[in-house]
Amino acid sequence: MTDAGPDACLEGILSLPGDDRWEIDRAHAAKNVTAYVVRSFDGSALVFSFPLLVVRPLRAEINLDPRGSAGAVACIIERIKEKAASEVALGPLVGRGCRFPHQFAALTEPYTVVSSPAALASHLWHAGGRNNADDRGVHLLIGGAVPCPAAFSHHEVPEVVETVARFCEAVADVTFSVPARELEASWMAVLDQQLLREMLPEMGLVSFVGDGARLARAFSRYRCYFRTAGPKQGTNIPFSCPPDLSPVEIDLPASNRTQTGLGIRKKEVFAVAGSNAAGKTTFLEGIIAGMDDHAPGDGREMVVTVEGLCTAEAMNAILTGADVSMFYSALPPGMSGTVHAASGMGSGSMTMAYQVQRAVGRGCPLLIIDEDRAAPNLLVGSALQKEDVTPLTGILCHDRGRMKETTLVFAACAMDMLVAQADRIMVLDRHVAHAIDREVFRERVARSLERMARDLREGGRSRNPRERIN
Repeated sequence: MTDAGPDACLEGILSLPGDDRWEIDRAHAAKNVTAYVVRSFDGSALVFSFPLLVVRPLRAEINLDPRGSAGAVACIIERIKEKAASEVALGPLVGRGCRFPHQFAALTEPYTVVSSPAALASHLWHAGGRNNADDRGVHLLIGGAVPCPAAFSHHEVPEVVETVARFCEAVADVTFSVPARELEASWMAVLDQQLLREMLPEMGLVSFVGDGARLARAFSRYRCYFRTAGPKQGTNIPFSCPPDLSPVEIDLPASNRTQTGLGIRKKEVFAVAGSNAAGKTTFLEGIIAGMDDHAPGDGREMVVTVEGLCTAEAMNAILTGADVSMFYSALPPGMSGTVHAASGMGSGSMTMAYQVQRAVGRGCPLLIIDEDRAAPNLLVGSALQKEDVTPLTGILCHDRGRMKETTLVFAACAMDMLVAQADRIMVLDRHVAHAIDREVFRERVARSLERMARDLREGGRSRNPRERIN
């Protein structure tokens, strides 16, 4: 059964004539998908959505590679959100006048991710497939809410349609008010990231973390995932590549600027070490987020990673035909099949082994492992570990070829033997990056092991267990 009032409002909105600056984008108006007017659950508001075309041909105005246009669209959307709090005509975007306006707060939540290979934050308004620019102008999928009349009559429907018309005019006003230089800067920033991502393989790199990047995130109700979270205010220490890690210098292709930073190389094993809460996980999350394009001010706009990155972590999961032969030479009790096709409820280490082997087998360019989410018994060996299990440390030490073309980046605090197998070691201390030579680190580990062996032989009475070897 149709609701005559909301349906009439939708027909009125889709029939709006517009003017020389805006028009209803009827070609992209799919009823009940991109175009609708419905009552809110409590019946106090009319929630609407429809596609709008603002006739500002950015591609002709800004003569840059069209691939970066999402940056300009994102800039416009964020400006509209900012103005919504004070501009009366933009009131529907914040549900002004509705009984529960907080229900529509997601529409104006700031968002600094411009584009992503993943389907991130579909509940937020941001640049993407339905918010973009082409030769005709700027296409925007507009959403909002207005108070719902107690009863619809021949007066209420035109009032709702007129309110939406003023809303469209206000959106067009803001779109035209953003200076071309600001749009060009956002366009160029995104284009730099996209072109650099294409260049990385030719440079022998899989990721680049630029000096000055601010990786710490501020989470909110609507952005509770690190890839979508905004920049952290207050203490947010910028990254600086230690000289001993051989910083690289990159000429950014769109802006022609030079950027220095850390380059993660193809096929290398890169350790991110440090004590608790030193910033290791934050750094790894920054590398993962480097697959996305970020708006200026996000803090991660100079962190660029090739697509296809994989992660591996411990979890119990049902496995069906899983190849774990890279780590296991025999299956534990409870698993059926063979190490090349194991089935059953996999433990944390078994599931993680499958994830690592699958990533390597598929030619994943970059594998991320965080000690905090990993199975320790798959990463390092122990005195109780049986010979039918080869931990990652053993593979890196004796049979590095099993990693094939995959780069490994891992974070570790308590796994010295794993860190000792890395090609390069970055140490984070209070989120500040330092470097330690692998041979120096190995010597420190050897002295530490000798001390522990002596303590074990002497019954652990000779030294304070918290004492460290310098």
